[in-house]
Amino acid sequence: MDAEAIGIFAANHRGPVIRAGDAGYEEARQLYNGMIDKRPLVIAQCVDVADVIAAVNFGRDNRLPLAIRGGGHNGPGFASVDDGLVIDMSLFRGVRVDPANKTVRVAAGCTTGDVDHATHAFGQAVPFGIISTTGVAGLTLSGGHGYLSRQYGLAVDSLIEADVVLADGRFVTASETANQDLLWALRGGGGNFGVVTSFLFRTHPAKTLYAGPIIFDLSDAPTVMRWYREFQANSADDFYVWLGLQTVPPGAPFPEEHWNKKMCVLLVAHNGASGEADVNKLRASLPKPLIDWCGPMPYTALQAMFDALYPKGLQWYWKGDFVRDLSDDAITEHLKHAAKVPTPLSAMHLYPIDGAVHRKRPADAAWNARDATWSMVIVGVTGDPSEAAATRQWARDYWTGMHPFDLKGAYPNFMMADEGSERIAATYGDNYQRLAQLKRKFDPDNLFRLNQNIEPAQ
Repeated sequence: MDAEAIGIFAANHRGPVIRAGDAGYEEARQLYNGMIDKRPLVIAQCVDVADVIAAVNFGRDNRLPLAIRGGGHNGPGFASVDDGLVIDMSLFRGVRVDPANKTVRVAAGCTTGDVDHATHAFGQAVPFGIISTTGVAGLTLSGGHGYLSRQYGLAVDSLIEADVVLADGRFVTASETANQDLLWALRGGGGNFGVVTSFLFRTHPAKTLYAGPIIFDLSDAPTVMRWYREFQANSADDFYVWLGLQTVPPGAPFPEEHWNKKMCVLLVAHNGASGEADVNKLRASLPKPLIDWCGPMPYTALQAMFDALYPKGLQWYWKGDFVRDLSDDAITEHLKHAAKVPTPLSAMHLYPIDGAVHRKRPADAAWNARDATWSMVIVGVTGDPSEAAATRQWARDYWTGMHPFDLKGAYPNFMMADEGSERIAATYGDNYQRLAQLKRKFDPDNLFRLNQNIEPAQ
C-alpha cells in the first residue's frame, strides 16, 4: 500500500488514522478476545459520517480487506483484519433519548451500557444483552437478546431506523417507510449490508426489577433443569430466567466456602409488579441454594453485573446453538460436560427467546429462529494463554455432544470464524435466499465479508 495514498487519506479524515508503527497502534489494534492477534495496515477511527464514507471509499478503491469495529465486543475477531483497513467506530458515540416518543437514537460506537445509562433516567430501556460492555451495533445487527426479550422481543424488534453507509459510499436511511428491504436485512443479518452509523430504537418500561442470581450446587442441577423447562413453558413474559452451568468464582463477593464449586445458576430478571411473590414461588419449588442474591435491583445494575468478570483481553472460544427442547437425555449430556468445566470463567448458558420473540413472524426480520425456546452458548474462557487450548477443546467437545439435541442454526454472535457457509445458511433458514438477494443489491462485490458472511446471490 502506497504510503502517500495513506497520508492523503489521513489528511482528509477528521478522526485519528493509525498505521503500523505509529504511537498508539498496539493499543488500538487490541481485540476483546485476547486469543486473536491481528495486525491491520490502517486503523481509521471515525468521528462522523463523512469519516465513514471516506474510509469505505478508501478501502474499496484500494482493494483493502475491510473490517468494521463497533463496540468491539466480538468473539471471532471480525473487528480487525491482517494487512487491511479497520473502520473503527469506537469514538463515534452519542445517545439521545426522546421521552415523549419513547425512542432513543444511538451512535454506532456506543455500548449497551451507554444506552442503559441514558434511558434509565426516564424509566425506559431497549432489550439488549446481559453485559453492558457489549457494543450496540454488533449485538443489534445479529438480533440481540437479553433480560427483556421475553417481554419486549429482540433488539431488532425495537429497531425502527438506521443510517447506513453502503459499499459504494452512498449514505442512506433504512426505516419502516424508506429502504424497508434494507431495514429488514439489518434486523438480524449482521454487518453484511453496510456500515451502520446510527440506530433508532423504541424504548420500553424498565426501571427496578426483582432480579439477581440464585446459585445451586451442581448436584442439584438435574432437579433445577427439569424444573426450568416446565417453568419456561408456563411463565409470564415479564418473568425472565436464564440457566447456567459453571463455577462459583474464587473471589469477593462470593462466600469463600463456595469458591470453585461447580454450580447451576438461575439468573432471574422479573420486570413486573409481582416480582417478589413470583420469585418466592420459584424458591419454594427448588432445592436450597448455596447463594440467593435475588432482590430489587436497578436495570442498569443488572446489566452491568458481569462486566468485571469478563474484561477485555481474556482468551475466548465459544459455540452456540438454538434449542427447542430440553429432554432428559439432553440434561444428562449437559451435566457430563458441566462436571468438567475447565476454568472459573467457562460456562454454558441457556437464554430464553420465547414470549414476545415468538409473536413476530419469521418473515418479519432477517432473524429466523422464532420457533426456538433458548439460545445456547458454550464458552471456554481463561485469562491464562497456556490454558486456551484446553478451554477451547472443552467448548468444542461440549458443543459436539449437545448439537444432536439442538436446531441446526445458532445466534450469529455466539459463532466463531470457522462455522462454514452451511451453518450460516441454517441459521437464517427460509430467510437466507432473500438475504443473499439483498446482499447482491447492496454489496454485490462482498466488500463487507469479514462477518458471518452471506454471499451475494449469483
